[in-house]
Amino acid sequence: MRRILSAVLCFVIPAVLFAGDNSYKIKYDGGSLSTAKAGSDLKLYIEQNQIRFVDGKNPVVTVPASAVTEISYGQDVHRRVGTAVAVGVFTLGIGALTALSKSKKHFVGLTWADGDKKGGLAMQCDKNDYRGILAGLEGITGKKAVDTDTMTVKN
Repeated sequence: MRRILSAVLCFVIPAVLFAGDNSYKIKYDGGSLSTAKAGSDLKLYIEQNQIRFVDGKNPVVTVPASAVTEISYGQDVHRRVGTAVAVGVFTLGIGALTALSKSKKHFVGLTWADGDKKGGLAMQCDKNDYRGILAGLEGITGKKAVDTDTMTVKN
């Protein structure tokens, strides 16, 4: 009985691990997609020769990898003043420490031109996923991502 159970588990556990969804959760920040609104949650699929954006089960846009003209990356860094004020009402010391901390948002931009279809978008990525998204996009398109932070003046 133990051998049968261990044999079944040897096949079931790897099958469950590899059957996972191979998408990235992103937040659409704006661009030329008419079917998605800014702030909506989408899934990004980076496949061998195309990039797909899906809203739930509905496909939003599919971009051929060869049509991508530019990939860009940028950050939005800001202090947590609102949180510091809220915490400072109850505890002054922790509120002051919270005011010194910073929050980062990671944005990836994508532009494409597929014949007469041109478009672009900006998406907010999770702090754990943005490096993988950039590497995947660079890998299938052959384009190097442009760091927009180095192009602007820092405050």
